[in-house]
Amino acid sequence: MNNIRRAAAIGAAVTATACAAVALAPAAVAAEPAAQRATAAPKAGAAQYNGVCGSGYAVVNSAQIGTKGTVFLTYNSATGKNCVVTVRNKPGKAVHMTASLGFASPTTTVTDTGYFTTYAGPVHLDARGLCVTWRGEISGEVAGKNGTNCGSLAANR
Repeated sequence: MNNIRRAAAIGAAVTATACAAVALAPAAVAAEPAAQRATAAPKAGAAQYNGVCGSGYAVVNSAQIGTKGTVFLTYNSATGKNCVVTVRNKPGKAVHMTASLGFASPTTTVTDTGYFTTYAGPVHLDARGLCVTWRGEISGEVAGKNGTNCGSLAANR
């Protein structure tokens, strides 16, 4: 009979411990991504926004162009202007690159295209309150997004 009581007590203790772990797990899981983000460094070799759009512009969206670089969409809330720049991961010999920014109504697109060693752009467009379409190209690889960052709607859709 003592063995049964002892087994029941041990079983209750194990159950209580397991329940506590399950109850605490969501808090631990929720905290983990924040901790990882705080300590995560940018990918080695990944292109970083270079500030060429000018003062007051902040990155609101981006897209990787394969392994070759990144196209950045920036916005200046003081002026209502967007800006796009395409940046290579590894500057080097001049290659064909494009930075393009536009909106649908009325159809307006600004583009910087040519052979560049480091980046294409910047291209600026006053698109306050409008959805923008933006693209970057490096040596035939293209990335970007259609109809994003619409006025007061959230970035990074």
